[in-house]
Amino acid sequence: MDIKNIPFTFTDWSKIPTKEYKGETGTSFWRIFKQENLRVRIVEYSAGFRSDHWCERGHVLLVLEGELTIELKDGQIYRMPPGTSFQAADDESNPHMAYTDKGAKVFIVD
Repeated sequence: MDIKNIPFTFTDWSKIPTKEYKGETGTSFWRIFKQENLRVRIVEYSAGFRSDHWCERGHVLLVLEGELTIELKDGQIYRMPPGTSFQAADDESNPHMAYTDKGAKVFIVD
């Protein structure tokens, strides 16, 4: 991650409007801070959410609430309770998708 040209910025997440994104099943609600090459998000996944694509974008993701499951395209599965994270590079070797039975709230930097 190479963060450039971004001054110190205080973010009050409660004041950032949510954007709704449908998954293959369920819905996610994103609050997004974006500046230059940095995107920071708080994402809330509904119970029963399943991503509609394999993602090759690099992320740092921290589970704040609920439980998220990350599946890698090679079949590896990671169940992520609150307080766990994953880090993946921006490349084709890390395709992953997210889903949750219970719902989850996560903090993502990419």
